[in-house]
Amino acid sequence: MRVRVSWTLIVPVLAVVVLALSWGRHLGPVPVALVGVLLAGAVLAAVQHAEVVAHRVGEPFGSLVLAVAVTIIEVALIVTLSVSGGADSDTLARDTVFAAVMITTNGIVGLALLIGSVRRGLAQFNPEGSGAALATVAALATLSLVLPRFTGNSPAGEFSGPQLAFAAVASLALYVVFVLTQTRRHRDFFLPVEIATTRPADERHAPRPSSRQALASLGQLLLALIGVVGLAKVESPAIEAGVRAVGFPASFVGVVIALLVLAPETLSATRSARRDQIQISLNLGYGSAMASIGLTIPTMALASIWLPNRLVLGLGPTHIVLLALTVVVSVLTVVPGRVTRLSACVHLVLLAAFVFLAIRP
Repeated sequence: MRVRVSWTLIVPVLAVVVLALSWGRHLGPVPVALVGVLLAGAVLAAVQHAEVVAHRVGEPFGSLVLAVAVTIIEVALIVTLSVSGGADSDTLARDTVFAAVMITTNGIVGLALLIGSVRRGLAQFNPEGSGAALATVAALATLSLVLPRFTGNSPAGEFSGPQLAFAAVASLALYVVFVLTQTRRHRDFFLPVEIATTRPADERHAPRPSSRQALASLGQLLLALIGVVGLAKVESPAIEAGVRAVGFPASFVGVVIALLVLAPETLSATRSARRDQIQISLNLGYGSAMASIGLTIPTMALASIWLPNRLVLGLGPTHIVLLALTVVVSVLTVVPGRVTRLSACVHLVLLAAFVFLAIRP
């Protein structure tokens, strides 16, 4: 009997092997390029396995799997780069988290809405669930990234010790309450419109994977994530050198990290949008933004006890304006429960403005 081995198993295993061989070594241009290819393959494999797990456990639990997974990657990268970095590491957590918020709320959401509106004329979703998610993201972003500029503790945007502890506890509490709301009492708010109104929540067009398949995919997902985290760390010197070489600000490293860790979310969200499951795409987008703040900030607050660098969280004036504009536009997008491609394009233009201003502040 022939045993079929999938590329989604081979690539993560190969990524971990290459990680073990390359860790702590100086790599030349060719090995760096090969590591980059494996990194991209590990991201694609992670998406495949996350979707199998998501299909088994059903929505909205499935969206949480990938959101929490990519946040683990993000935290690991921020901590490792903060330990090895210099003065620029003071703002790495802020730059990465804010980039993640802008990429998710404008990039992932905008792309999903564009795909849905082009396919159907209107992209439809549940405003109750998406509105609750957006409100939580706005509160988390304001408490953690805007308030440090206005507390008077530091002009650079640092919280005092008690203020940081409060922001960390509040962020984690909001995230936990949202997850309980999403998965228990008001689960139907976060289901695709057609699933919530016309058929049972767990019903799917394709047969659900068995428990054995789901557990195997979960294990391979964890393996792929280890490969992504490790190889991204191996690639980080090349990323930082590349950012300096092209003349971009050091803060752009945070944007690159956010793009790397959110690649699985983006691919999964676009696939859901192509299947006319816009609500799942929004769950992924807003859920990732929420996890990025609600889990990363408490972790970094705890890690700041041992890290040698300061933890600067306060956004500058330009980024505060972009965040405020994103929240206003997102509210106008979410409230009706259906949008045209115009709303999608507005979000994508906001993302383009963020990237442009990150390159040319």
